[in-house]
Amino acid sequence: MPASLALSDLPEGQSGLIAFIPAGRPSLTRLREMGLVPGTKVTVVRRAPLGEPIEISLRGSRVAMRNHEAAHIQMSSAE
Repeated sequence: MPASLALSDLPEGQSGLIAFIPAGRPSLTRLREMGLVPGTKVTVVRRAPLGEPIEISLRGSRVAMRNHEAAHIQMSSAE
């Protein structure tokens, strides 16, 4: 995985750690409240047939989100 990649660009089945999630966006605030915070391991489970929403797995839960939300979340490699 490149040093920095958006969650929306992560392929199905790939995992990464959340490196950065910006503040000040209401939709991202809700995702932070659901556990998407820096340091959390996230796996892209699948994408809908037209590419969105995407389903991710984190901390034993599954969350669906749109690509425009996932594009703001920067990932790093999950080592």
